[in-house]
Amino acid sequence: MTTPTPVTPIDAEDSEVVDRLGAAAIDTPTALLDRIAAGGATVLTDDATRAEAGRDWWPLAIGWAAEGGVPQRPRAVVRPSSTEQVAAVLAACNEAGVPVTPAAGRSGVCGGAIPVHGGIALDLTALDGIVAVDETSLTADVRAGTFGPDLEAALSDLGTGYTLGHWPQSMDLSTVGGWLACRGAGQYSTRYGKIEDMVIGLEVVLADGRIVQTEGKGPRAATGPNLTQLFVGSEGTLGVITEARLCIHPRPPAEQRRALGFASFDAGLEACRRILRRGATPAVLRLYDRTESGRNFEQPDTNVLIVLDEADPDVLAGSMAVVDAECSPAADARALDDGLVERWLGHRNDVSQLAPLWRAGVVVDTAEISGRWAVLSQLFEEVVGALTAIDGTLAASCHQSHAYSDGACLYFTFGGRGPEGDDEWRERYYRQAWDAVTDATLAHGAAISHHHGIGLNRSRFLPRALGSGFEVLRGLKHTFDPKGILNPGKFGLASPFGPAPWT
Repeated sequence: MTTPTPVTPIDAEDSEVVDRLGAAAIDTPTALLDRIAAGGATVLTDDATRAEAGRDWWPLAIGWAAEGGVPQRPRAVVRPSSTEQVAAVLAACNEAGVPVTPAAGRSGVCGGAIPVHGGIALDLTALDGIVAVDETSLTADVRAGTFGPDLEAALSDLGTGYTLGHWPQSMDLSTVGGWLACRGAGQYSTRYGKIEDMVIGLEVVLADGRIVQTEGKGPRAATGPNLTQLFVGSEGTLGVITEARLCIHPRPPAEQRRALGFASFDAGLEACRRILRRGATPAVLRLYDRTESGRNFEQPDTNVLIVLDEADPDVLAGSMAVVDAECSPAADARALDDGLVERWLGHRNDVSQLAPLWRAGVVVDTAEISGRWAVLSQLFEEVVGALTAIDGTLAASCHQSHAYSDGACLYFTFGGRGPEGDDEWRERYYRQAWDAVTDATLAHGAAISHHHGIGLNRSRFLPRALGSGFEVLRGLKHTFDPKGILNPGKFGLASPFGPAPWT
C-alpha cells in the first residue's frame, strides 16, 4: 500500500492545528467508530493523521499550513481494505447520519477531498493492486486505491508489457479512483484519451452500503444509460468507486519528438487545430505562450510547441508527417532544438515551487478550462488580460495542454502579492482571480474545468455552469444519497449538515 504524499509541513503541534474553514463539524459517536472497527476497517483518531486528512493539494490550504491550519479535520480516518468493508462503513454512517468524505492520494488541487463537515475521512489507499488482466481483450480490473506508478509498473511486467497511457502531472501522488472521480487527464491524452475514455466498467458502493457493478461486459454496449459515466466525475458525491475495468495498450515500440516555435499563440493554436482536423493524434501537443516559453524553456521570443508521439512505427510515421506539414514556415513556425522535449519530460511533474511561493506570501494557482477551437484564441486573451488587471497580480500566463478534434484545454497560471499587514488580502485576491477566469470561460460557452474537477473551490460556479442541468444533478444526489452523507459541501448542492464554506 502506497500512502499519500504530504503537501507541506503544518506549522503547529499536532494537537494545536486550527480548522480554517469554520464549517459545522458533525458529532461522530464513539459507538459508531467501534462498530466500524469491529467490521475490520482500520480506525485512526490521532491528531497527526486527522490533520493530514483535513487537506489536499488545494493551494489555498498550503498558505494556511504555514499558519498552523488545515481546511477541516475529520473526526476519524477510516481505512478499509475491501469493498465489503467500504460497504459496511457507509451503511453504518448512513444509519447514523455521519458525513463520509472519500479520499486516497489527496492530490486534488480544488479541495475535493476536504471533509468540510468533519465526520469520517474514508482512506481508500488499502484497496490497491490489479485484480485481473485480459491480455486478449486488452482490459485490466484495478482497485481504486492503486497509485499511478504502481499500476504502470505492474502493467509493464505483464506479458510483452502494457500501459494505461494515463500520465497526469500528479502521477506519483494520485490513484485510479481519484482519476475517475475527477475525470482526470494524462499528459498523453490526445492519443490515449482522458480517463473517461479508458474506463468501461466500475464497482461502486452507494451511500446505504449497496454494491453495484456498471457495464464492462462488452464493448459499446447498448444496455440503457451508461451508468459508468454517471459515477465518473461525481467526486464521491453519488457513490464510492472501489474498482474499475480499464482499457490497456501494448507498450508502444517507437517514439518521435518535435519542438517548434510560433510567431503568435494564435498561430500555434491554429496549427494544433489543423493537425487534429486531419486525424493525427500525437500523444503530446502542448503550446506555451511567450511568458511560459521563457519560464520553462528560456525561449521568451516565441510560443513553443512541444510534440511527442508514441505508437506502431507505421502509425507514428503518418502522425508526424501531418505535424511536419502543418508546422511549416508557411504556418509561422520554425524548428527548435528537439532537446526542449526532453527538458519538458524531465520537469513535467515538478510542483516543488508551489509551497515555497505560498510560504513567501505569493498567491499562486493554476486554472484549467476547455473550449471549442472557435473561442480559444479570444478566451486566452481575455483571461490573461482579466488576471493581469487585478491589483497585486505579478504574472498571468497560459499554455494549451490537451488537444482534441473539437477543441482544447487552456491551462492558466497566475500569481500575486498583496500589501504587508493585510491578512485578508490573500483570500480576497484568490477569489477575484478565480472569478475572473470563470466569468470569461462561461461567457464564451466553455467548460469551467477540463481535468482538475470541481471540488470545494469551484463549487460556487457549478450551478451557473450546468444551468438547468443542475436540477438533474440535484435529483441524482437525492436518489443515490438521500441523507446527504457522501462528500457534503461540494458541487454547490444543499447539505443537511449546514451551508458549505468557501461558497
